[in-house]
Amino acid sequence: MSVVRIRCERGPAVVGIKDVARQAGVSVGTVSNVLNRPERVSDEIRARVHAAIDLLGYVRSESARQLRAGHSRMLGLLVMDTGNPFFAVLARGTERVAAEAGLGVMVCNSAESAAAEQGYLSLFVEQRLRGVLFAPVASDGEPWQALRRANIPFVVVDRAVDARTACSVAADDVLGGSLAGRHLLAAGHRRIAYVHGPGHLQQVRDRREGLVRAVEEAGLGIDAIVDIPAERLDVSAGRDAGARLLGLSPRPTAVFCANDLLALGVMQTTFDAGVRVPDDLAVVGYDDIEFAEASLIPLTSVRHPAAEIGRLAAGLLLQEIEPPDPERGHQHAGIVLQPELVVRRSSTPQP
Repeated sequence: MSVVRIRCERGPAVVGIKDVARQAGVSVGTVSNVLNRPERVSDEIRARVHAAIDLLGYVRSESARQLRAGHSRMLGLLVMDTGNPFFAVLARGTERVAAEAGLGVMVCNSAESAAAEQGYLSLFVEQRLRGVLFAPVASDGEPWQALRRANIPFVVVDRAVDARTACSVAADDVLGGSLAGRHLLAAGHRRIAYVHGPGHLQQVRDRREGLVRAVEEAGLGIDAIVDIPAERLDVSAGRDAGARLLGLSPRPTAVFCANDLLALGVMQTTFDAGVRVPDDLAVVGYDDIEFAEASLIPLTSVRHPAAEIGRLAAGLLLQEIEPPDPERGHQHAGIVLQPELVVRRSSTPQP
């Protein structure tokens, strides 16, 4: 029986900080200062160290730096649906502010699951993230307790919470629902469908409350609203809700959807069925994502300032991480932005 011997070649040795120091002719402490506290080192020494780094191809070990510092240079952003363009825009607003502070952003998707949300929050704690922004799934309780126990700063996004409890940045969804309802009522509609997602989401409930207020202001009863639930807040769920809407008798003459993805799904179903929007059915969405204006029939929508929410939330988080006054600390803040109605063809018949 023959024996085949295979020689295993080692890969190139990992370049360490000692190698950089040796190449630059300085101490390890000096290299550390160049990387972490460059203002303490002369321009000439910094240039020598960076030349050595470039020559050797040195890449600092983030895990080692994190172990020494006790935290990473990453922020966590946990949203309910990374497939929703609203959250993509919110993430961009967050990333711009984080990048200016020399921080990165880890974006995760809870998929509207409270269990997944808690799993990611635990992961953020394990990774010792510098801070966390997240859109809570559940509307009750305080899901951020794991972060608080680990002393990780956090800011709640897209849901207003008591400022005595935590920092938050959100839009006034009750007002947004009222704007949509008043617009449809002013156009003469007296039977309005509300297509919404999971009832445990605070945003869904707040937008409906706004619609209820508009209906009551018009002197109509609550039966003027026809609730059509959807399992998710996406286009597929909107198509399913649209099919159920078309089966109602009498059929509502208008529909307000809890977000634009639902509204686009509803319009796909109505188009396939030969129902004319807005002549036979007026449609209003929520968020004003890019696809709203680009739709075959441009969608009327309540503009939800996603980029501004992300930017302001990241700014608040940086203040939580490093308060302007370390002795006083950062006082919790609740920022509520005002939505606006953007009227397009889906709710306004052309003359």
